[in-house]
Amino acid sequence: MTATRLSEMQDHQQTLQAIIDSIRESPQSGGALILYALMNTINYEQAGCLFKLNKLRDLPPQQRQLAYELIEVMVSGGNRGKAWRQAMLQMDALVRGS
Repeated sequence: MTATRLSEMQDHQQTLQAIIDSIRESPQSGGALILYALMNTINYEQAGCLFKLNKLRDLPPQQRQLAYELIEVMVSGGNRGKAWRQAMLQMDALVRGS
C-alpha cells in the first residue's frame, strides 16, 4: 500500500469519525439528520447518489464542510469497506436511539 493511499484512508476515517461525533452531539437535530441522509445516499451508490443539494444550506459551516469532505470520501472510493460499514452502523444506532 502506498503512503498516499494510507494517508487517504486515514483522512477518510477522520472524516467519518468527525461526522459520527457531530451526530452524537445531537442525533435528532436537523444537521445530524442531513449528514445521516447524505451518508445513506452515498452508501447506495448504485441508486445514483441522489441528494437534494439545497439541504446543504441548512447546515452550519462546520457541518457543511463535513458534507463536502464526505463527498470527497465517496469520490475516492472510501464509501466501501470495513471502516465505512462500521461508521454506518454507529450512525444508525445514534439516529435510531439504539
